[in-house]
Amino acid sequence: MVDIERLKSEFSSRYGQMPRLFSAPGRVNLIGEHTDYNDGFVLPMAIDRRTFVAGRARSDRKFVARFVNLDESAEFDLDQPGPPRRNNWRDYVEGTAQMLPAQGFTVGGADILLESNVPPGAGLSASAAMEVSVGLALTLLSGASEPDRVKLALAGQAAEHAYAGTNSGIMDQYIAALGRKNHALLIDCRTLEPTLIPLELGAVSVLVCDTRVKHELASSEYNTRRAECEEAVRVLATKLPGIKALRDVDIGSVRKYLELLSPAVRKRTRHVVSENARTLVAADALRDGDLVFFGKLMIESHASLRDDFEVSCAELDLAVDVALSEPGVFGARMTGGGFGGCTVSLVENDALERVKAKIESEFQASFGLKPELFATPACDGAREH
Repeated sequence: MVDIERLKSEFSSRYGQMPRLFSAPGRVNLIGEHTDYNDGFVLPMAIDRRTFVAGRARSDRKFVARFVNLDESAEFDLDQPGPPRRNNWRDYVEGTAQMLPAQGFTVGGADILLESNVPPGAGLSASAAMEVSVGLALTLLSGASEPDRVKLALAGQAAEHAYAGTNSGIMDQYIAALGRKNHALLIDCRTLEPTLIPLELGAVSVLVCDTRVKHELASSEYNTRRAECEEAVRVLATKLPGIKALRDVDIGSVRKYLELLSPAVRKRTRHVVSENARTLVAADALRDGDLVFFGKLMIESHASLRDDFEVSCAELDLAVDVALSEPGVFGARMTGGGFGGCTVSLVENDALERVKAKIESEFQASFGLKPELFATPACDGAREH
């Protein structure tokens, strides 16, 4: 975990004054995968891994940042934007600073130190945690009162697009900005409407397994999946005039017009349409406190991602299968884009250590790797400490 007092002390030693402190969380998506770019629904929650920003305002337009994790520093001029796509943390930091004015924020110079314990590259939204924490810090250091959280998220997403070159949806920045303790966030990816869903787990925990694996085909296969979903819409629109995305298609229509689609596109369509329906039902299950039913929906989601959307891999499947073989586990699934990254499980607290040990043992025996496993509550989004 990040030692907040050490971070504040390091800032004080460097700049001769105590900083203000801000943070934003990473996230895990409980259900609703590959639905975002199909105008569908997602159900993430904020986790207890966060990016922290210690900072103070400057009197000029310079923006001086140091990323403690990598012991690297950078200086930006807010009036002279630097080049995008440097493929490192600077894209997220400067990109956010440059995108905030387009959302109506006034931004001045600042000195900041950043430190994060969100695992990078694990599909837990380390980049969004950095964007939103920096965005909150810069707006409040520049004299704003509580900023509009939706606009803060949109600025982070714009930074991801313009500077990092990643055409991401809004889920990651939304949950980082709008998350709330003991709640998941149902996001309508068409209207961008967020709805807080109570997540009262009692004697149950959310267990994240970071496989620490990322297969190289992830990026190219992601682009292929998007193209296949777009192809499905083009074909189905000949029979269902007015549809704009797979969000507009129900499972009855998929069955009726199945033969119009190629075998691969047919499977992708079936996943997206069924996953959207699962996500809405899952939100209702959480409202009702029905974790048994929610767990069954997680299992169905993983099977659909594995068999129809074909974005799982041996490491993810093993982590899910081992978890589900243990008593005390309600459900488990891959989470994120796929081809590596993380799984998420609902586990009784009394079973946590046993389940973690079993996954570690089986994973090392099969792949010679040690995954990182941690239980997390649903946490608050971005805030000043």
